Amino acid sequence: MPGFRGGRGLTRRGVVVLLGAAGCYVLGELADYALFRALAGFAFGAVVAAVVVAMSRPRADVTRTVHPDRVERGTPALATLVVRNGTGRGHGGFSAVDRAGDTEHRLRVRPLAPGAEATYHYELPTGRRGRLRVGPLVLDRSDPFGLVRTTRTVGATTTVLIHPRRHAVRPAEIAFPRHHYDGATTEPPLRGSNDLVAVREYVRGDEVRLLHWRSTAKTGVLMVREYTDPAMAGVTIVLDTRADVLAAAAFEDAVEVATSLLYAGAQAGQRCRLITSSGTNVATDNGLAGAQALLDELCLVTQDAGISGGPLVPAELAARRPAGSLVVVTGPGADLGRAAVWRPDTVFRLGAAGRSGGGVVTAPNAESAAAAWNVLRAGR
Repeated sequence: MPGFRGGRGLTRRGVVVLLGAAGCYVLGELADYALFRALAGFAFGAVVAAVVVAMSRPRADVTRTVHPDRVERGTPALATLVVRNGTGRGHGGFSAVDRAGDTEHRLRVRPLAPGAEATYHYELPTGRRGRLRVGPLVLDRSDPFGLVRTTRTVGATTTVLIHPRRHAVRPAEIAFPRHHYDGATTEPPLRGSNDLVAVREYVRGDEVRLLHWRSTAKTGVLMVREYTDPAMAGVTIVLDTRADVLAAAAFEDAVEVATSLLYAGAQAGQRCRLITSSGTNVATDNGLAGAQALLDELCLVTQDAGISGGPLVPAELAARRPAGSLVVVTGPGADLGRAAVWRPDTVFRLGAAGRSGGGVVTAPNAESAAAAWNVLRAGR
């Protein structure tokens, strides 16, 4: 299998035996004792034999699959290893180690006949949010006396994205429905295009009047403006990633709250947007695809020690209030700064117990925050 690295060397026991062989030989020569010379020859021969045995490493092909490749924190995920003997002769069993993050999974591969294969399964550690790197597999071979050990790294690595936990929450309250001059809107709904959300590459069917000439000149590719439809309300979550605002455990709760609200909004057909103190600004469409993109982003978000004491919202993002419903997720005593001017609809303050109401949810953890949010939403 392509892409392997190997290593070999004497174990501690092998070094002791080799030094003992040298010592016996010197003692035999100085004292003229044949017995010591014989012991030296026997010990040296054992080391040489161990090197020969350990160097005859098995030529195994290894295929790894993980299911699923995206998983909610704490939810089971399985790795499957298929070890195949692709040579024309059988080989004996050997030890192998597969690494998943900081965890090592050891397995004993049974002897395989030519062309035979063996399948092994083990559960991946999913207790920590983030990107989990699985592999590569390290084949381990040693002689029967443990004098020499060789390793061979086989194959590539696989990545599993461990998403934050989601709690059952109601979608955020969206903007009030727009009305026509003689009543509420009916089919077809009112539509407009006065909120620019992105500039993307032109595709067949786009209107020429939407061409963005500055981006076109810069990239050399036709680019068009993409506007939001005012008939589709949206929700924006501002997540506080300043390191001095939330403790590590409370920050994980904040990420879970943001994840739960964004996922519920996307599933309810809302356009969703995530803004963080470190400058993240991700907007997606509604539906499963949009929810998946946000989950991938929240899987990797971290606290930024470099912005301790800085503003909740970066200056380049604070020029205009995001459209639709606005929710801020921060710490118990954090200053909202520019975000206060936006007059957010709801502010989550996590990490301390307290009463919720008046657009503020105060809770010690994500579970309590989700429950308080659902009570407030049910009362509206």
